[in-house]
Amino acid sequence: MTEKSFERRAQYAKRNYPSGTRIRLLSMSDPIAPVPDGTTGTVDLVDDAGQIHMKWDNGRTLALIPGEDSFEVLSRPRPQRKAGDAR
Repeated sequence: MTEKSFERRAQYAKRNYPSGTRIRLLSMSDPIAPVPDGTTGTVDLVDDAGQIHMKWDNGRTLALIPGEDSFEVLSRPRPQRKAGDAR
């Protein structure tokens, strides 16, 4: 993957999986210690490599790798209103 591809993947992940997004894991490709299928959790942050760092409801903190791990979005946080925005 080229550097531009990594940048695009990271930008996409940051835009689509903001902190607070709720996710359900469908399957994880980690061969050593995957998070169990069906586990839900909350996005903590997306790093510059596009990995989605999670706070899983079972206490784990393993990141998701889009394109390798399978997951679905359950909900996204509401956008924060800025001071002075009209209601």
